[in-house]
Amino acid sequence: MLKVKKRQQRVLMILDSKNIKYDTVDITEPGKESEKELMQNKSTSNGGTVSDPEPRHPLPPQLFNDDEYCGDYDAFDMANEIDTLEVFLKLAPADTTAVSTAQIELKQENGDAKKEEAETEAEDKKTEAGDGDVDVKEEAAEKAEV
Repeated sequence: MLKVKKRQQRVLMILDSKNIKYDTVDITEPGKESEKELMQNKSTSNGGTVSDPEPRHPLPPQLFNDDEYCGDYDAFDMANEIDTLEVFLKLAPADTTAVSTAQIELKQENGDAKKEEAETEAEDKKTEAGDGDVDVKEEAAEKAEV
């Protein structure tokens, strides 16, 4: 049971460090029989430990988002390691790739727009500089004529 307690503490520590709000449910408390039954019925992984690799019932911690099963400790730990915890906990939208692609495309479009603006500004400056050069040459020609 010490292993289970350490796993629970690690889950809470990680959730706290990432500022993810959560509720804990202690299924051993009196009056929590329905929560215990929910965990046992919806859990698809038993969360085995070294001392009990194939438990008869799912071992805590089992993670849920409301009544939707997310996974056991091992799946949680792996999601944390590969930086997909929000997806694992079903906190992120399912189409995060589409959002990322849209943001990248938007950045590229903005980058092109900025590039075009910079080219337009450069052309304007050349024209202004050209006008200035003409004025200077005209002034020099006028002075030379005098």
